[in-house]
Amino acid sequence: MEDVSDPPFRAVCKENGADLMYTEFISSEGLIRDAIKSRQKLDIFDYERPIGIQIFGGDEEAMALSAKIVSVVQPDLVDINFGCPVKKVVSKGAGAGVLKDIDLMVRLTEAVVRSTNLPVTVKTRLGWDDNSRNIEEVAERLQDTGIRALAIHGRTRSQMYKGEADWSLIAKVKNNPRMHIPIFGNGDIDSPVKAKQYKDRYGVDGIMVGRAAIGYPWIFREIKSYIETGVLIDPPTLEERVAVCKQHLVKSVEWKGPIVGINEMRRHYANYLKGLPGIKEYRNRLVTLKTTEEVLLVLDEIQEHYKGFQIERTPIELINYHEKCPV
Repeated sequence: MEDVSDPPFRAVCKENGADLMYTEFISSEGLIRDAIKSRQKLDIFDYERPIGIQIFGGDEEAMALSAKIVSVVQPDLVDINFGCPVKKVVSKGAGAGVLKDIDLMVRLTEAVVRSTNLPVTVKTRLGWDDNSRNIEEVAERLQDTGIRALAIHGRTRSQMYKGEADWSLIAKVKNNPRMHIPIFGNGDIDSPVKAKQYKDRYGVDGIMVGRAAIGYPWIFREIKSYIETGVLIDPPTLEERVAVCKQHLVKSVEWKGPIVGINEMRRHYANYLKGLPGIKEYRNRLVTLKTTEEVLLVLDEIQEHYKGFQIERTPIELINYHEKCPV
């Protein structure tokens, strides 16, 4: 979620029901070097709380020092990323790269826990590959370091984001009588129905949503409503989609400046406008515009052109996932 889960994105997610959010992950080495981009990621706001700052790295001293730096801005918790599968992170022995050395993972976690009075949590994966799906051992050892919660993505690093996430091992961690910290499940949660069925079937303490919220922050309110009532609420109207897209754009420009703010919003338009027939022409225009005013005018044009059009809920949200989720 690098360059995605920034303050503008988190603002629209919070308004639409996200309970706990994390910053983009921050390089421990970058924080120590006082890298501008890394320091900017420490920006958090009271309306976001509870909010966690996520760090990554492969050096114990750097992780310990970065935890101290992070503590100064007073987030509600510090999260360690041992799950990012991207090559440029893994090649530095960080993120999911640490899955190849569990002893190092434990030492890194201990270093962070010792360096802050804030609660420390961890995000990780099932293992490095199919021959090392050792999350049950990893969970116990991480719990022993003093972490307060564990989020597990149901894939190995070698899978990247391919195939179907396997939540059965997440359930084994949750049902381990030795485990007492909250366990959060992550991977493939793209609808309210699936969120509830996975939560009920696998018994996790919470659900983590990532990619499905990009351009669709309403997924949080939809999931919460469905879990509480068992009824699917109406998807956002076209007017809501355009309004939140505008809000996201304006906040992005305010926080990042006009050039970066507009450029980094381009990845979001496709999802905000997904399901509108013939939208490609408008989308192609949006990703070439260079000013906020131009983008806002095109968004107004889209709203007028599709006035009264209701985007239907996608069929995947109506599937009975019980048949696809063996215990």
